[in-house]
Amino acid sequence: EDPSLEKHFKGHRDAVTSVDFSCAKKQLVSGSMDSCLMIWSMKPQMRAYCFTGHKDAVLCVQFSPSGHLVASGSRDKTVRLWIPNVKGESTVFKAHTATVRSVHFSSDGQSLVTASDDKTVKVWTVHRQKFLFSLNQHINWVRCARFSPDGRLIVSSSDDKTVKLWDKTSRECIHSFCEHGGFVNHVDFHPSGNYIAAGGTDSTVKLWDVRMNRLLQHYQGNSAVNSLSFHPSGNYLVTASSDSTLKILDLLEGRLAYTLHGHQGPATCVAFSRDGEFFASGSSDEQVMVWKTNFDVDYGDVVKPQKYVSSVAGTHSTGIEMDCSIHHKKTKTQDSGTTQEQPEEETSLANTLEHIIGQLDVLTQTVSILEQRLTLTEDKLKECLENPQKIIQNKTN
Repeated sequence: EDPSLEKHFKGHRDAVTSVDFSCAKKQLVSGSMDSCLMIWSMKPQMRAYCFTGHKDAVLCVQFSPSGHLVASGSRDKTVRLWIPNVKGESTVFKAHTATVRSVHFSSDGQSLVTASDDKTVKVWTVHRQKFLFSLNQHINWVRCARFSPDGRLIVSSSDDKTVKLWDKTSRECIHSFCEHGGFVNHVDFHPSGNYIAAGGTDSTVKLWDVRMNRLLQHYQGNSAVNSLSFHPSGNYLVTASSDSTLKILDLLEGRLAYTLHGHQGPATCVAFSRDGEFFASGSSDEQVMVWKTNFDVDYGDVVKPQKYVSSVAGTHSTGIEMDCSIHHKKTKTQDSGTTQEQPEEETSLANTLEHIIGQLDVLTQTVSILEQRLTLTEDKLKECLENPQKIIQNKTN
């Protein structure tokens, strides 16, 4: 089947800038130029939450890997970490000296990377929001920054027309990709961690092998590419373009597979769910749309690398070998001495650990919120003690 529109959400009062699914697909978060975040429930008849706190446009949002936190970055130069429940509590910290364009959690949920118009990429601890280090070689606004799946690398894209690859440990730029002819709006790692894709105002999507630092595929479109997302199988890439369309690229065959029409304005953001069953898109038409993927693949188990020759769709074409990951159902052979219960026990343990990690995220974030409130109370008390005359005068007025 072709991809199909499942539902659309209306609630924002300005362009939608960013979307992301929680790990269990129960919630979807969106950010907007209206300075708000919306948390949408994937269950029917469940009300959405609207989070206010940012003082200017929200340009980026992302769920933590556990799904118990949401990070947002804004034109107000701050980053907020929210607990995505009805209370909508958050901690805030001034992350940059200019607009924050991008936020991204590491796969272990312990670190956050941010990108900004101040030309820097910064890395923070999630708990306590402690600044760790800054990456400073871009010479124009940094639009996007992402951790690699294993957390060892960071990739960033900029209005200086480059995509830079950084080593997280040495904090050095290990390669700059300079093939784009315009601003590079978005960049992301392939699920294998071996490739990166970037889209920009030159209407192209480019795919590089980061092990050999060479261009593998080049897709030429008709309008600026604002966002992109890899399917978790690694075989497909979805893009959001200024011509209001979403395009799905088949990376194995190196061709454009689908062009989807639905938005009434430039498509600004797009993201697959963690299991690839759905993808969400946002637009300047103020709408969030959820699409069912309907790809004929198994979203199930571990990936097995295979070699394919993939040619490139569009006006430019090459044929290059690429290791792509395809999901295969993994069948386990049972020895006579083993029982069927073991995999279930392992799954149960994994789920329990995941739940504990999620609860620790919430507890730590709650402590951070209380600490920020305590600091504000202390500041007000200090002001009262230092300026008692001012307080009396305000009461008299």
